[in-house]
Amino acid sequence: MPELTVVVPAYNESEGLREFHKRVSAVLDGMPDLDSAVLYIDDGSRDDTYAIMCELRASDPRVATLRLARNFGKELALTAGLDHIASGAAVVIDADLQDPPELIPTFVQHWREGYDVIYGTRASRAGETGFKKMTASGFYRVMEKLSSTPIPRDTGDFRLLSRRALDALGQVRERQRFMKGLFTWVGYKQLSVVYHRDPRYAGETKWNYWKLWNFAIDGITSFSGAPLKLATYVGFATSVIAFVFAIWVLGKALVFGDPVRGYPSLMVVVLFLGGVQLMALGVIGEYLGRLYVEAKQRPLYLVDEYHPPRD
Repeated sequence: MPELTVVVPAYNESEGLREFHKRVSAVLDGMPDLDSAVLYIDDGSRDDTYAIMCELRASDPRVATLRLARNFGKELALTAGLDHIASGAAVVIDADLQDPPELIPTFVQHWREGYDVIYGTRASRAGETGFKKMTASGFYRVMEKLSSTPIPRDTGDFRLLSRRALDALGQVRERQRFMKGLFTWVGYKQLSVVYHRDPRYAGETKWNYWKLWNFAIDGITSFSGAPLKLATYVGFATSVIAFVFAIWVLGKALVFGDPVRGYPSLMVVVLFLGGVQLMALGVIGEYLGRLYVEAKQRPLYLVDEYHPPRD
């Protein structure tokens, strides 16, 4: 059984998959003292990604392929890959070559020193717009403030997980998964390795701003109850302001005989309170929706085909 498995979730990554495997193979060849394998997960791709994976398996006995029944999303595809590692440690890396495979030996070195989770922290993000960098930086800092689990800044999925970290992660079967948080949640000895992220080698990113926004909501609601508390605080503050305003209006009318101005002020107050209530209901609805998904107890993913490394 391999001591180290490189786990690579992919969705429509046919353009760069061969180059990715070329670089990963060179890295693994440079560690002859370590039995290794590469597990490619096809997350319901619509191009010939899976065909290329099978081609790579035919030419390299270290390659295993896993095809999901449909597109379940990166978090669940990654979960499926990690679930299929029966022994040894795992390196998680994307197929777009933004994270350099050449950093894997450094991860392995720290793993042999006794660390359980070695993760890559991005010092720079080449090939991304200024707005993308700003929003990503803001998200990690918001998560740092809101989450009770300290999620490292500027850190993606690129990391090495020891056997006991994988076993611990395998016990977590929640369906709304934010893997960056779960990797940190398991604890054990963790270490950061700083690197410069490269631009995407080929193809286009699958993450538009709408998907990133929903992903951020998933992360916040999975690891923090702060939005619920915020809704409570906003409601309480609004009630206090409304009560003080009511006393002021009543006193003004009784003492100075000033008639209460009706329609404009009334509409402003009604619309403001209505907006606050809808916002609070939306926050509650996000959490209830996640409870609904968990209560149905559907499988996290379904496997179409799995082919282990060839002997």
